[in-house]
Amino acid sequence: MMGDPWTDPDPAPGAFDDDLAGLDPRYVDAHEGDRSATLRILVSVEGEDAERLQRLSEQQGKRSAEVIAGLLRDADRTVA
Repeated sequence: MMGDPWTDPDPAPGAFDDDLAGLDPRYVDAHEGDRSATLRILVSVEGEDAERLQRLSEQQGKRSAEVIAGLLRDADRTVA
């Protein structure tokens, strides 16, 4: 039985095929992969959310990126 590829520490090849099938092919770039590669996620925050993020950052004495990383880690823990 295959586990959940979104939560398994090491998803099997093809585990995300169903998810990728629903994407517009113009936005999919398939390649063999590279075990030494890293993934960066760009987050854009605007308007009132940007102001909230700035306030949180200043209150915590952290950079905005550190606050966002902490929020993402906290969100992952609440789901698990």
